[in-house]
Amino acid sequence: MSNKNQWLLNVPMVLLVWLTIPFLGVRNIKKFLPASIFIVIVEILLAQIGKERKWWVFYKKNSFISVALPFYIGPFLIGSMWILKWTYGNFKRFITLNAIVDGMFAILMMGLLKKLKLVTLVRFNKIQFFLYMFLKSFLLYGFQYLIEKRNAD
Repeated sequence: MSNKNQWLLNVPMVLLVWLTIPFLGVRNIKKFLPASIFIVIVEILLAQIGKERKWWVFYKKNSFISVALPFYIGPFLIGSMWILKWTYGNFKRFITLNAIVDGMFAILMMGLLKKLKLVTLVRFNKIQFFLYMFLKSFLLYGFQYLIEKRNAD
């Protein structure tokens, strides 16, 4: 994908999810932003490990800036806050929604990203990639739980 086309994909993707922020409400943003930032940082670190271990391969050299970063600061960050808003306090609902979202990403989005020649799985198949994504949801919920517990004390 050309750099121009990459920007035509990234800018709307990031802007559209950030436009939903006002609908979260200030209280929910303050409540869920720390855990969402935490999980983005974890994902950035794990993504670097995955890149080094060839769990996946990006087609471009500057893939972090052009492919990964827009996803992390857009759908991943804001999506984490929305999922927490809708489900926090009901762990079964939280896990179910994360399984659905992560499954769609692992199967549908990774297929699309491969067709767009952005990234492809190498040492992970789609099930392993789903598990990689899904297991981080426990970290997100656990971190939010610790924040809530600390604030209650």
